[in-house]
Amino acid sequence: MATEAGPRDREPTAPGIPEASPGLSPDGPEDETTPPEVETPEVEVELRPQRRLRIWQLAPIVGLAAIGSLMFAFPLAFGTGDGGAVVAMLGLLISCCAAGWGMMAARRVGHTWPGLPTRASGERPDWRVIALYLSVAAALVALAVWRVARLR
Repeated sequence: MATEAGPRDREPTAPGIPEASPGLSPDGPEDETTPPEVETPEVEVELRPQRRLRIWQLAPIVGLAAIGSLMFAFPLAFGTGDGGAVVAMLGLLISCCAAGWGMMAARRVGHTWPGLPTRASGERPDWRVIALYLSVAAALVALAVWRVARLR
């Protein structure tokens, strides 16, 4: 029993146009100057805008980091009075908050720490890179706490 092919089972051809028309391709008409056997290189163009941090995202982060670092640095450098340790620790807290806020904003637009894979790559981070980051952070916190403790 032979069945006839339906309209979706065969290649669509317009009436009056031969199968292999010169000058036509699936992408549209070819240039007259380019022979059909020579392929032109394709160019990829990203249509979405590039994701990057905007000024309204960066301004509060930079402002908080500057205020926090000044609050941390001045009591440590000049040793002003009994409240210097409290002001220095508050400045350290504000600086750390600004750093965390900045890291979260950078992660949101797709940036990663050097040595760590991107978020959607599915790769596992190298434990040596994580250990290096944790040891540097622990050393910085220990030095800051030690310096503030010496103010008293």
